[in-house]
Amino acid sequence: MSGSFWRHRRCPTSTWGTVKLKPIHDSLIDFVDGAPVSGSLDVRWIHGSPSKRRNSDPKIQVHAYDAHTFILRQSKTTSFEAPFLFLLFGNERALLLDTGAIADPELFPLRETVDTILAQWLAQHPRPDYELVVAHTHGHGDHVAADGQFADRPATRVVTRDADAVRAFFGFDAWAQETVRFDLGGRILEVIGSPGHHAAAITVYDPWTGFLLTGDTVLPGRLYVRDFAAFTATLGTLVEFAQSRPVTHVLGCHIEMTRRPGRDFPFGATYQPDEVPLQMTVVQLTAIRDAAESVASRPGVHKFDDFIIFNGPCTSALPKLFARALTNRLRLSLAALNRRNRQGR
Repeated sequence: MSGSFWRHRRCPTSTWGTVKLKPIHDSLIDFVDGAPVSGSLDVRWIHGSPSKRRNSDPKIQVHAYDAHTFILRQSKTTSFEAPFLFLLFGNERALLLDTGAIADPELFPLRETVDTILAQWLAQHPRPDYELVVAHTHGHGDHVAADGQFADRPATRVVTRDADAVRAFFGFDAWAQETVRFDLGGRILEVIGSPGHHAAAITVYDPWTGFLLTGDTVLPGRLYVRDFAAFTATLGTLVEFAQSRPVTHVLGCHIEMTRRPGRDFPFGATYQPDEVPLQMTVVQLTAIRDAAESVASRPGVHKFDDFIIFNGPCTSALPKLFARALTNRLRLSLAALNRRNRQGR
């Protein structure tokens, strides 16, 4: 790739929505004026079903927040993780943030889905030699599994998962102590090193939408922390950052909380009918920071209304976690068996 592919600026510390695209041909899109734009998160996310045999969810759900911003969710029939992925378009390149939990394109046709969205966008906004960057919120397997689907895609760069590669690609000199800019072509993202959950975790701020994309660092669910000192420092950085930017939504990559305060879905759940919204607020981000600081010296599982913090390995909590998961699976299996028996009568 030519040197112009990567543009960094450093600064201090398949179904989709109804957005209609209007052809504008080769004119540049202004990603500054009017930002942050008002998009739509009026969407019911696919969330599995009591029986895989009856599940009608698409393998990938695609929602258009606006004409240049797409949120994807992987089906729970292919992975209980059901991660969210983000596709952002600029004038010169698009960014796909994360590649999901399944490598097999038959089970999880991510490349095909992304290519379809790209083709439709480019039909409305023609660009020669348009590029795709595939990067990750962090390097855990449920966020990088389908990287291989993009290995032979033209005009595409896949950023590998290790911390050194992430730092080098985005141009960090002082990891976790600076914010760097990544230019999609007029749509300039701000990228923050965010270790704690994972050593190579990043947070991405998009001024066009006001999204703060936090990966697994901040989400409505279980916050697993490997390095708690780094985690609390990251949260402090994110809160300070969010207070100086017009953040519209804080978006993580999973939903694990029910609408009952303090109650999560069982680990491994393939059916989550009563999920909270994906989007969180800066107020909730601040609450997570405050909660993390309050339990920093106490390893273990700490439940709060909107999230649960796992401080350290929490090995003593694992038997209960897995027992609840097994009970949930047995309950769903018995319910499915009862339905089949009733239908057979």
